[in-house]
Amino acid sequence: MLIYDIIYDVSNRRKHFIGGLITGFLFTILFTLGIATGMEFKDKNYTNNWDWSDWFATVLGGILGNCLSTILIIINI
Repeated sequence: MLIYDIIYDVSNRRKHFIGGLITGFLFTILFTLGIATGMEFKDKNYTNNWDWSDWFATVLGGILGNCLSTILIIINI
């Protein structure tokens, strides 16, 4: 269901995925985990709603971004 939400932009999960992709590519997966948790903590404080799908979309983007940066480092680009 999460992949469907990212592809068809059911909510702002595409933004979460792209943000995770950028932070995972430029920084580390630990940074992405902190960003994802911080964004959801903010949502919890403002709307009293913690959305695990948004968190997973951010982390999934971070994993992909980190894999891409690792591949680029390995092939020396």
